[in-house]
Amino acid sequence: MEIQYRFDIAFLIEKKIMASQKMLVRDVIKKADVLLEVVDARFPEDTRNSEAERDITYAKKPFIIVLNKCDLVPKEKLEKAKTRMAKIAPAVFVSSKEKFGTTMLRHKILEVANIQGRDIIVGCIGYPNTGKSSVINGVTGKNKASTSAISGHTKGIQIVNAGSRIVFLDTPGVIPFDEHDEYMQGLLSIKDATHLKDQIGVALKIIEKLVVESKETLESCYNVTTGDKNSYEILEMIGMQSNFLKKKGEVDETRAAIKIINDWQKGSLMTYN
Repeated sequence: MEIQYRFDIAFLIEKKIMASQKMLVRDVIKKADVLLEVVDARFPEDTRNSEAERDITYAKKPFIIVLNKCDLVPKEKLEKAKTRMAKIAPAVFVSSKEKFGTTMLRHKILEVANIQGRDIIVGCIGYPNTGKSSVINGVTGKNKASTSAISGHTKGIQIVNAGSRIVFLDTPGVIPFDEHDEYMQGLLSIKDATHLKDQIGVALKIIEKLVVESKETLESCYNVTTGDKNSYEILEMIGMQSNFLKKKGEVDETRAAIKIINDWQKGSLMTYN
């Protein structure tokens, strides 16, 4: 009973925080001249925030979809994603890691804003860990927006002067109220391994995805041969190969799962070749 009570309290607190963050995002949409929606190029549809898009459309504000982490996806898949996104808004490829696409994004902002005589206020929105702050830093050319490998790092609105008449409003990542699928939160890097309750379950989902889409990547990364083994057996193999063992020689499945999740979220496990 007490455990359930604590769970209910924690859920209500989390819901209140998300409601507050949503209000921040709506305030940014109201203040901004142009909005950037930063999505993960590996999962562009899954990391779109349809609620925020509706708010932007209702406010009649121009917006640009930024396909970040494009270095993790082959060109042909990017082009298909861009074609789909073009039906919604202009799309720009960016790789904060490779410093690619930021100059094009700056030009696109100036183009769609079409504002003269004052600074252009650009609101930046998106799910946690899609790289909003990194995109801003790429456009400014300096590390002005605070960044971290930990998802949900940005807690409030940050104002960043990017020069050349562009001022960014960086928002915290907002998870929709109906997004309770922890597996998707792990796959999309919305929550890092330390904030996931079922780390093994998330790791098994990542393994299943890799077996279907890029078995060679999985095998080469961990130096294993998967054959016809199921995801749990593969997890055990990876733990054994990584020497994640308990005192009695049993595989430490949790340590193996955390490694897989971290490797996935850092981009070491590309699903496309």
